[in-house]
Amino acid sequence: MSGSLERAFDVTVIGAGISGLSAAVAAAAAGARVAVLERATEDEFGGNTRWTEAYFRMSSEDEVSADFEERLAENAGDHLDPYILEQVSQPYQFWPSFVKAHGMPDPELISELAGRASETVKWLKTYGVRFDTLPTYFITAAAPRLMPVGGGLALIEALRAHALKAGVEIFYETTAKSLSRADDDRFVLSCTGPQGKVRFGSPSLVLGSGGFEGNPEMLARYIGTAARYLRPVARGGYQNRGEGIRMALDMGAAPAGDFSSYHAEPLDPRSMQPEALVMNFPYGILVNRDCNRFVDEAPGPVDVHYDHISRAIGEQPGGIAWVIFDASIADVPNWKRSIRTDQPAIQAHTLQALAEKLGLAPDRLVATVENYNAACVDGPFKPLEVDGLATHGLFPKKSNWSRRIGQGPFFAYPIIAGICFTYGGVKTNRHAEVVDCDGRPIHGLYAAGEAAGLYYQVYTGATSVMRGAVFGKTAGERAAAIARKARSL
Repeated sequence: MSGSLERAFDVTVIGAGISGLSAAVAAAAAGARVAVLERATEDEFGGNTRWTEAYFRMSSEDEVSADFEERLAENAGDHLDPYILEQVSQPYQFWPSFVKAHGMPDPELISELAGRASETVKWLKTYGVRFDTLPTYFITAAAPRLMPVGGGLALIEALRAHALKAGVEIFYETTAKSLSRADDDRFVLSCTGPQGKVRFGSPSLVLGSGGFEGNPEMLARYIGTAARYLRPVARGGYQNRGEGIRMALDMGAAPAGDFSSYHAEPLDPRSMQPEALVMNFPYGILVNRDCNRFVDEAPGPVDVHYDHISRAIGEQPGGIAWVIFDASIADVPNWKRSIRTDQPAIQAHTLQALAEKLGLAPDRLVATVENYNAACVDGPFKPLEVDGLATHGLFPKKSNWSRRIGQGPFFAYPIIAGICFTYGGVKTNRHAEVVDCDGRPIHGLYAAGEAAGLYYQVYTGATSVMRGAVFGKTAGERAAAIARKARSL
C-alpha cells in the first residue's frame, strides 16, 4: 500500500474488549510481541465489555451452573438434522467436514467452555480481578451468577494495565479495513488510524472485534426490516461494525451462529443510560400500539425469558410496546431493582387517562385489560418463585404471576428491543481456531467473543463475557505458539 506505515508483530489482535485483551495478555505472557487495534478512543475502549456487569454463569469460582451445558445445547438451532446430531456424538476426528463447519454450537465447543471457565476465572484473579456472587437486577433467576467486582470495566482495566506492562502496544482510533495474506503466509491488515494508513503484519491474528450491532447495513441485511427499530444497549455496541467477521468470511471462514437474530434486552427508549432496562413485565401485561397483548409475559424466571420477549417487542408495530401495571406491584419485594432506567413510570388514576398519556386508544386499552382480568383466577401469588398462577382461556396465555389490573393508580413504561450483541459470526473449534467451510482450521487465524458465532434461539444468560475470556485466553496462547514457530524457521 503506497504511502502507508508498516508495522510487524508476532500477534495482531483486533479489539480491546474482554476477548481481545485476554488474547493480548495471554500472548504477551508467552513471549509474543503483540499489537492491539481498537477503534474507540482511549477513554472509551472496550466495546460492550466496558458497559456490562459481566456476569459469569457459575455457581462458584470452581463450577459452572448445573444447567450450563444443557442450556447451550438446547438452544443450538431450530429443526436440527438428526444426522448432524448423530455425527456430533462421535469423536471429533470422525466428524464429516461439513459437520465440523456447521454453524451450531457443537458439543466440543460447549464442553471446552464449561471445562475452562474455572481456570479462566483464577487466571483473571492473578491480574487483580475479584469475583463475588453479587445481587443482580433479576427478581426471579434460574441460574446462579458470579460477577467481577466492578463489572466489565474492572476486567478490561485490569487486563489493559497488565498488557501495557508486558509491552503490548495498543493503537486507539485504529480500524482494520481489509485482510490479506502475504507470500510468506503472514496476515496483513490494512488499517486507518490517527496517522493515516497503516499496515500490520503478523503470522497470527486474533479477531476480538465484536459483532455487527453497530452496523445498520449488516443489521438490515441479516435481521430484516425490524432492524430499523433497534439500537445498541450501550455505547460500546456502536463500535462493533462487523469488519472482523466480514474479513474472515471473505478469507473463507465458515459462518456460525444465527445471523438473523440477536441478544435483546428490554430498554426504555427515553433514557440515555446504558442498559436502561425495564424488566417488571412479568407482573403486568405488555401491549403494542394497537393495545393488543402479543406474548406470554411470564413463562418462567425472567432471566431465562427476557431475551425472546424483548425480540417480540422489537417485532411489534413501530418496534415498541408498553408494560401496564397497577399499584399492586408494591407486593413484589424489591421490584424496583428490575428497573434500570432513569426515567419515571408514566402514571394516571384511570386506564383511560393512562392510555391518553401513552398516545393509545383508551377504549382499546380498557378492553384489553378487561379481557385479561376476566382470564385471571384466584390463587396464591408468589412473586419470588414460579407460581403457576396462569390465565385461563386467553391467548396468548400468561403462565405465571397473573393478577387482575384494577388497583389505581395505573403505571406504564415504554419498552423497545435493545440489541446487546448479534449472534452471527465465524465458526471456531475448541482451540478458538477459525475453520473454513470444509471444517479445516485456517492456520494462524483465531476468533473469540461476539466475532465467533455461537448462539441461536434464546441467549444462555451470563455466558458472553465468560466465553470471550475463555476463548480469548486460548486464542492468545495458541497465536503466540505459531509466532514462536515462525521465528524459528
